[in-house]
Amino acid sequence: MDEGLKNLVDRIECGDMSSYDDIPRLLACEDTDTAQYLFERADAVKRARFGDEILTRAIVEFSNHCRCLCAYCGISACNEGIARYRMTREEILASAREALDQGYHTVILQSGEDLFYTKEMIGGIVRDIKAMGREYPFPVAVTLSVGERDYETYRYWRQCGADRYLIKHETSDEALYNRYHPHSSLEKRLQCQKWLYELGYELGGGFMVGLPGQTYETLKNDILLLKTMKVSMAGIGPYISHHATPLAGSPHGSPELTRRVLAVARLILPQVHLPSTTALNLKGGKEAALSGGANVVMNKVTPLKYRALYDLYEP
Repeated sequence: MDEGLKNLVDRIECGDMSSYDDIPRLLACEDTDTAQYLFERADAVKRARFGDEILTRAIVEFSNHCRCLCAYCGISACNEGIARYRMTREEILASAREALDQGYHTVILQSGEDLFYTKEMIGGIVRDIKAMGREYPFPVAVTLSVGERDYETYRYWRQCGADRYLIKHETSDEALYNRYHPHSSLEKRLQCQKWLYELGYELGGGFMVGLPGQTYETLKNDILLLKTMKVSMAGIGPYISHHATPLAGSPHGSPELTRRVLAVARLILPQVHLPSTTALNLKGGKEAALSGGANVVMNKVTPLKYRALYDLYEP
């Protein structure tokens, strides 16, 4: 084991901010014993905060239409080969009901940035799910993950009862973000996060590991940006190349590096919910993530006839 890095793990865990400059060196280290120590400390921090409980969330992927041009995403507007779908209000509510019947306490409504669903439509669905939740002997939360909207729309949805909002920053490198998101900018994305936090949502953020052009320094900054934005949840998963995107053929992100990033995030953000993301699960990393700092699992309850069409990335 690298004793210097072991000491660095201990300093990070103790909240020594002067240690943060050395995070890239820790992320780059592939020594098995050092990594295992990192995972053990992250797991200990998670258990001290959350015990042995693993939280589960239900995801309803209600539309794969998207106006965005993200260079890595399989449902990007530039992918003309995908079969598009939109779930009806009745289908969405039926999926939410199924999730609650199975004992899920949180329903995540996720889609591409699909403006077919107006402010009022989504707000009405949120109100209906919250009303439905009163029939169950546990509190029911609704999370929205539908991308960038204006302040008034976010405010309206909060008034309708939305509890949480998931909108990842994807990468803290502004040049990289703007290159891969020609429809938007990192500045705009972070403004949305600020609005959501100000409106009282529990804010969910996150980023990819292994995005082409990313460095260990970028990953350090990604973790620290989560802290700056005061997120309550952070999805950290490996980049997965998709054949129908401009980044087709680029190498996948490393599940092992993703685990190290997740563990460091746990040490710096002990109070934040960290899921084993869908992308990491696809690469066989769920159990490893849960033993190295993650405390949330998100399961799809999207109807089977639509599930394969929500094709963000390939297995």
